[in-house]
Amino acid sequence: MPKITDQVSDSGIYLLEIIAPDDFYTAIKKYEGRKFPKGFYYYAGSAQKNLRKRIERHLKKSKNIYWHIDYITSRFDINKIFIFNNEGKDFECDLVAELLEHFGLISTAPGFGNSDCNRCDSHLLYSERQLDYNHFISRYHPIVRFIPSSSETF
Repeated sequence: MPKITDQVSDSGIYLLEIIAPDDFYTAIKKYEGRKFPKGFYYYAGSAQKNLRKRIERHLKKSKNIYWHIDYITSRFDINKIFIFNNEGKDFECDLVAELLEHFGLISTAPGFGNSDCNRCDSHLLYSERQLDYNHFISRYHPIVRFIPSSSETF
């Protein structure tokens, strides 16, 4: 397996695929008492500098909780990471719109992970089924697909 640093530039957009095997609740006050259904969660994020470090941080189980997504990534494994090297911040929202329109994902947590965005309802999307990777990757060339191994899940 290639190392993250071999394929990732210093800036870009990423999409985390997280599998929740069971329904769950988070400790986020905004979503207190709200049940998140089991399934596949996709989180679109941006790092306009230090992209590698941001992804490595998401992979750590033990971390200070800072962002909404930390509540989920500290609990569930990241199954796959799609990386869009050198894409600007606007692409993050374009990606969310594309996932909603063409891939049938839905927003189930308004305001999740997009406090700095006035375009999107949420940057956390949900599906009962996993994305069709072939279709997804064919729409976005070049794309880096990173599958963390257990040794890379800190």
